Amino acid sequence: MTKTMQAVEITQAGGPGVLQLTSRPIPNPRAGEVVIRLAYAGVNRPDALQRAGLYAPPPTASDLPGLEGAGEIVALGAGVTEWALGDRVCALLPGGGYADYVATQAAHCLPVPRGMTLKQAACLPETFFTVWSNVFQRGGLTAGERFLVHGGSSGIGTTAIQLAHALGARVFTTAGNAEKCRVCSELGAERAINYRDEDFVEVLRAEGGADLILDMVGGDYLPRNVKALADDGRLAQIAFLQGPVVDLDFSQVMMRRLTITGSTLRPQSNLAKTRIAEALRIHVWPLLEAGKIAPVMDSEFPLGDAAAAHARMESSGHIGKIVLKIA
Repeated sequence: MTKTMQAVEITQAGGPGVLQLTSRPIPNPRAGEVVIRLAYAGVNRPDALQRAGLYAPPPTASDLPGLEGAGEIVALGAGVTEWALGDRVCALLPGGGYADYVATQAAHCLPVPRGMTLKQAACLPETFFTVWSNVFQRGGLTAGERFLVHGGSSGIGTTAIQLAHALGARVFTTAGNAEKCRVCSELGAERAINYRDEDFVEVLRAEGGADLILDMVGGDYLPRNVKALADDGRLAQIAFLQGPVVDLDFSQVMMRRLTITGSTLRPQSNLAKTRIAEALRIHVWPLLEAGKIAPVMDSEFPLGDAAAAHARMESSGHIGKIVLKIA
């Protein structure tokens, strides 16, 4: 390998234009880590939050954006025995994905599913780790339950719809136009609600209420989510696109025995992420390899056009995942 690599850095907090190509040293693997020569990296909302100065990386993580990618292992840290040089993997990253090479925990890598390209595989880790941990581990979704996911056409939404449907839940979702609703229905949503024309609270209450809601909108959706839940229902909060502060009548939480939970993925311990990876390998990778679920792809940009990729994501015009082509 050469000693330096191409990368995209955040030159200052701000809009997409602050993303600029630079040259950085290729990372060396610490104990328990691997270095991956990336072919593709996924683009996610946390990347945009970091760019805007609202989501600082952990102290030991790279300052470069990028939380998922796929490529070939080119270096092994001390104690790594589960992978070999040349293995093709996709991986959850602590940061640093907008670059030719990245270091990450070996235990946070997963094999590229059989029959899947590196481009597709790069879209799996961030969304599948997030959906599995919040919908199935924290949210406890089971077959037959009514599940509502907001933002059904997003990377998280398209993943959650497919996975919940494949595992037997009744899936409801919200989206912002007829085309997005159509895609959500094709992915397995029993009912796709255009939030510009319909009230998701009324739709879910007519069905008996949602047993679980996955929400990344926040703001005034929080009290509406509480109204949309069935008795003993659960709300899993993973982001706040409309803000985290709102008035909420907690008497309904008490009287109807509701559960409000949530998480962010990046600050969790290496062990917690390893356990999620193990669960995905057992429960989800067979579904991917059987073709029962697959990432929904929106668009591809060269690494040097990361700013355009962020602008595409923040326009909310995309359906599914956006990737950066690196190699």
